[in-house]
Parts: sequence; C-alpha cells; structure tokens
Amino acid sequence: MVAEVINGKDLSMELKSEMKKEVHDLRNKNVVPHLTVVLVGNNPASESYVNGKKRASEEVGISSEIIKLEDTVTEKELLKVIDRLNRNDKVHGILVQLPLPNHIHVQHIIEFIDPKKDVDGFHPYNIGKMMTGQDTFLPCTPYGILTMLRSKNITIEGKHAVIIGRSNIVGKPVGQLLLNENATVTYCHSKTKNLKEITRLADILVVAVGKPNVIDKHYVKDGVIVIDVGINRLDDGSLTGDVDFDSCLEKASYITPVPRGVGPMTITMLLHNTIKAAKGMVQ
Repeated sequence: MVAEVINGKDLSMELKSEMKKEVHDLRNKNVVPHLTVVLVGNNPASESYVNGKKRASEEVGISSEIIKLEDTVTEKELLKVIDRLNRNDKVHGILVQLPLPNHIHVQHIIEFIDPKKDVDGFHPYNIGKMMTGQDTFLPCTPYGILTMLRSKNITIEGKHAVIIGRSNIVGKPVGQLLLNENATVTYCHSKTKNLKEITRLADILVVAVGKPNVIDKHYVKDGVIVIDVGINRLDDGSLTGDVDFDSCLEKASYITPVPRGVGPMTITMLLHNTIKAAKGMVQ
C-alpha cells in the first residue's frame, strides 16, 4: 500500500479562490473584511508567520494591518491596544501572535479579545461553544485538519482517532472536533505509557509533539490516516514533520506531508474565520 498524500497547499489554493469571491461580494455591499495582527517583540519565526498571514489576507482581498510592539511593552499597554481594536467596528478579526514575552499573562490577553473578533478561536467563550458543538470560530489548525479530512470524503464517524499532544492550540481542540464528528478519541502525551500499543490501534493518527520524525511505520497499522502537524527545522535547514514520512507512506491510506501539509491550511482557516466575522455570523 502507498498512501494518498493530502496536499494542504493545493487545497488551500482552492479554498482561497472561493474566498476571493466571498470577499468580492462583501465589498460590493460596502463590507471590507479586516484583520489586525498584533506582534510583540522581534521573534523571527513570529515575524515570518505574521507576514505570511498578511500576504494571504491580501491575496483574497482581506484588508490587514500589523501592529508591532516592543517586547518591553507592559500587559496593561497591550490590553489598551486590544481594547481599541475591540471598539473599532471596521476591525473584524483580532489576532495576537504567540508566543508572548514571559512578563505577559497569555490567558489574560486571549480572554480580553472580543469573542466576536476572536478569529484564532482561542477565547474560552468560543472554546466552550466548540465543546458543545455550536457554531463558532474554530481554532485554525484543528479546523484545517478537519477540512483536509473532509476534502477526501473520509468518514470520521466510528473511527478511532488517536491524538499525540495535548496543547490548547492543537491537541485538545482537534480531538474535540473529531469527537463532534462521532469519532472515538484517545489522547496521548509525554506521560502516556505503551504509546506504540495505543497508536497502532488508530484509524486516524494526529501527531503534534514538535519532535522530528518520532513516529515511524512501527507505530501505525496498515490503512491508517496520518495527520502530521509538526514543523521542525533540521541542521541542514530543511523542514520535516513529527512523522517519518517515507516510512509511514508505505502503510498509511492517507498522509499529510511537511511542508505543504497542515501548515498552509492553518492560515487559510484564519482567513475563513475573518470572513465569517465580517459577515457577523458569530453571535
């Protein structure tokens, strides 16, 4: 068996083509979807992500702005910036790029963003609605994964999904989204015993641990669907995922690559959420 590769870059391009039409229609109604990203400090990776989000926004016609703040900014000052954006009717989406400096309490910042502008889908209000299966802004990476599975008409209901990783950004919410689709979900993490025994039971395996090539063919059964969320840069400068792609390719039925896998879908779903906010679809 050789797996079918789910190319997130190609799917992203298809979705963004549809989004262009949506934004065009909104602009004809004098609604210009607008995303503001707040970047604190000079983290090169964060700057790269933020610039990518701005380029993608402009590609589909979404107005975007980057507010750059020094890493010495106080939490109070950052909250004032967010308050101003919350009250600006022309700003539909607010995203504060993580990570933040250690002196700023991340949860305070997330909870201060207006839930109706929380296009990252991290606010407890939106997380609660996701948990109960209500329409809301979904976290972008988990939503991107769900969209990739749907793009291949993969049946999720009744499948055993194993999630390796329990972060609030990816692991926990992707498990919840799959549970909402009637999968049976098992979470694994750094304290899990007999990991290989559990992962070999997975029909859908989502790997989000941030360690290069930790999952190979010995961890998966024939026909598994492998979703690799990891993005790791090796010493030679190349990118690799958390999954040994070549090894698992010969056993899986579907697999996502790194790069050109989940990564492009994360930004695409951010654009989706921003358009959703501009339409006023989340109450």
